[in-house]
Amino acid sequence: MFRRRSASADTDSAAAESASPEATEATQPKGYTPKKGVPTPKRKESEQDLRRPLNAPQTRKEAYRAYRDRLDRQRGREARRSGAPKGQERYYRQQDYGDARAFARNYVDSRRSVSEFFLPFSIVIIALLFVNNPLFQIGVAYILWPLMMMSIIFEGIMIGRTVKRRAAEYFPDDPTLKGISWYVAMRQLQFRRLRLPKPEVKVGDDPTPRNAAR
Repeated sequence: MFRRRSASADTDSAAAESASPEATEATQPKGYTPKKGVPTPKRKESEQDLRRPLNAPQTRKEAYRAYRDRLDRQRGREARRSGAPKGQERYYRQQDYGDARAFARNYVDSRRSVSEFFLPFSIVIIALLFVNNPLFQIGVAYILWPLMMMSIIFEGIMIGRTVKRRAAEYFPDDPTLKGISWYVAMRQLQFRRLRLPKPEVKVGDDPTPRNAAR
């Protein structure tokens, strides 16, 4: 009785062993031939090998370098399409493209403003608050600081309206007109040397575009 069961079990195990390589090989891609003495890889491992890119980066440094190269090529193509100056493509962001945005930058860069000195003014006011004089501190906190903030806000509103009106006259069909007021207000708050893209005009130059349609 026990011999019959053991014999049948041995027959089943032998059949499973003889069938397992064929079943495993059936899951492999067409034309696959396993090497002698090497166990047949599982289907999951074979599919992962097929899906793996041929030139995939092996390290994090290589992946970052490939990402930077791909980003530089994309920015270069977009900059050439939108007329970005040669050599400044790497400074351009998506919101910097367009003729209207170029005019807005030139308009801000061609004039001096109080807003571009916001950072040094803020540092001076903070330093003045440490003066050991209560009346002086009140004057700085409740008169000088609000006056500076109101001047910057008023200047930002005025230049935003002016640039938007003139840009709409020169480039009425430019899709980048939306949000151009906030764009110039933020650029005006930055130091001239730290602005990106870099200024293309000098202070006092005429920012009117040459190809403007009036």
